[in-house]
Formats: sequence, C-alpha cells, structure tokens
Amino acid sequence: MALRPSNTDKGTVPRFALALPLVLAFASAARADFIDTTWSVVGFSGEPWFISTTDVIGRSQTFNRGFAEGVFFNCDFAGMSSTYTTYEPEDFFANPEFALFKAEEDGIRLSTSKIFVHPVTCEGKGDPFRRQVLYPFVTNDARKSAWYLFEGGVFSLYAP
Repeated sequence: MALRPSNTDKGTVPRFALALPLVLAFASAARADFIDTTWSVVGFSGEPWFISTTDVIGRSQTFNRGFAEGVFFNCDFAGMSSTYTTYEPEDFFANPEFALFKAEEDGIRLSTSKIFVHPVTCEGKGDPFRRQVLYPFVTNDARKSAWYLFEGGVFSLYAP
C-alpha cells in the first residue's frame, strides 16, 4: 500500500502552523490586563493629605476573580468588574490626569512598551453603601509592578 504524500511534502505550510501566531497573539493579549494576584505596597511618592503612609506600606491588596481584599479596596464577590485602557508611555505621561505619576516615571517605563490604566468597581450586591471604585490602578506589560493614585501621591505595589 503506497502512502499518499502530505501537504508538507509539497512544500506547503501545515494549517496548524498558520493558526499558531494568532493563538499566541490572543494569549499575550489576555495577559495584558493582569491584576489578579496579591500586590504588596512597597512605597509612596507625593504628598499624603490625610492617610498615614506608614499604615499602608507593607500591607497588601489582593484581586482574584471577582474577589478583592486589601488596604485600598474590598469586594467579596459583590459584583466586581474591571477593564483597562492601553496607553503608549508618551501618551500616558502627557495626559494631565496622570501628572502625579511623573515621580514614578522611571519605574513605570522600566522594561515596558505599554501602560494599562484599570478602573475596578464593586457593585456591592445592591447596597449603595458598599459600592466602590478603585481608579486609576496602573500596570505595565512587565507585569510585576503596579501604581495607585491616592490623595496627593502614588503608592507603588509589587507582585513577586
């Protein structure tokens, strides 16, 4: 019985090889909005207005699939959602809304080509007193650091 030659024997590319770049592109895009982990608060730059930064530095903030617990934001499966807007570093730092992040520019730009600004909300299971918004929570495509604007400064966070 003679075997029939495959398409690869004719010098054509197998179909799965054509799909591979598309799959990889979607896989990397899915990781772009990464916030689900435990973040440790490691620093603060700027002017604290009412908060004691020593009460915050060293504490943590966790996000995990609809659950959040930490020093800045809590949502116990009460309708948490998040999204993000992607910025080129130049556009992010040129935006007056993010002027206080200028003090953290070196760290934010380190090993990155994209910056992600996340609003995170908690609906509160219908209770208006439990509704919350955490904004802006900033990450980059290096994926190990985050920054959160609070009062007159920026907290730095790290996810080991």
